Amino acid sequence: MKFTIDEIKAEHQKVKSGADFPKYIQAVKKLGVSHYTAYIFDGNIDYFDRENNAASTGAKYESLTISDHTDIENFKLRLKLHQQGGTDYLTFCRDCAEAGVEGWKMDLNRMTCTYFDKMGNEILVEQIPSVS
Repeated sequence: MKFTIDEIKAEHQKVKSGADFPKYIQAVKKLGVSHYTAYIFDGNIDYFDRENNAASTGAKYESLTISDHTDIENFKLRLKLHQQGGTDYLTFCRDCAEAGVEGWKMDLNRMTCTYFDKMGNEILVEQIPSVS
């Protein structure tokens, strides 16, 4: 495995809002991350390299309850607000939990982000913006 969780955390420290996200993605991709899955429940993120070796961050905050009801429209509004820098990461995670989003999968090769619900159903797939 090329990368360490400490290296990823160092890059994540540079992210002040959703607006900084594209730079973060480019930085972790350079470290050797090919994809990762983030879980809203406790903030754990599983990072993978091309050989599918994994490293996990572990829980980042107290457990959140994920709603059984998926509210896609509210989620899209909160996502847009976060991407524009209007909320911090923990607020966004709480918004996801309330909207029934269990987490997201980032594919750094396809440059997509796929949000999913408690049943593993895809809720929304977005293209990761390129660094401007």
